[in-house]
Amino acid sequence: MSDTVADAVRRTAERLEAAGCESPRLDAEVLVAHVLGMSRAGLYGESRLTLSGVELAEVERLVSRRERREPLAYVLGEWGFRRLTLSVDRRVLVPRPETEIVVERCLALVAGLDEPRILDVGTGSGAIALAIADEHPGAHVTAIDASEDALAVARENVERAGLPVELVRRDLFDGLPEGPWDLVVSNPPYVHPGEIDALEPEVRDWEPRTALVGEGATAVVARSAREVLRFGGALVLEVAEGSAQEVAALLRELGYRDVVVTADLTGRDRVVEGVTTSAD
Repeated sequence: MSDTVADAVRRTAERLEAAGCESPRLDAEVLVAHVLGMSRAGLYGESRLTLSGVELAEVERLVSRRERREPLAYVLGEWGFRRLTLSVDRRVLVPRPETEIVVERCLALVAGLDEPRILDVGTGSGAIALAIADEHPGAHVTAIDASEDALAVARENVERAGLPVELVRRDLFDGLPEGPWDLVVSNPPYVHPGEIDALEPEVRDWEPRTALVGEGATAVVARSAREVLRFGGALVLEVAEGSAQEVAALLRELGYRDVVVTADLTGRDRVVEGVTTSAD
């Protein structure tokens, strides 16, 4: 059996395709590059490079995990999110591209504030909170989560990124920390219990169910945020596919103004925002 980079990528891609992975070639390149400590692009210049026995064994170990449909991010132990590389494992959701749009909207809403006070509700890995702190250096960011396991991952990422994000253990159903906040942002659990079985194995079988599945969390955050946002403060929510207009209507009913729905990179409406007008 050949043990060049090119053959390792080819064999890995074949195995992952047989396992039903959505992007087998891409995953294969990422895994082999990870083991070799190089970029995916670097593989093409080293296609004839011979892998050592230790490297081949490590490729085998990681590929076996991915074949079981464990998310690629968990296999690698880290994942890129905007300008950051975050530690991730089964205690937290994998940061997704649609959530990067959430961060974009947050940054736009506080762009004119030198030191905005921002609350991230249900922070998980800390992706949203850390990205905002990274891209708006003056921001004072607090992140809450009900899961101590998730907060442990977030603490690791705060240390890894070297950014001043405050982490607090708190269940969103117990109310939000006292403000006034300039912005509240949340990617709350929004998968309906009846929908979980239809999700991809990477999500259904591996990601933390408490962070995925929930009923009423979005509405609770929307209502609670009204009590802690300053006048003119903003709320930004990531919402379930197909629910954006319903959530937008809820925000208008609760008294938010300038309610806006933003599509993700695939054109699906996934982000809803609104601005407070009063404290009642």
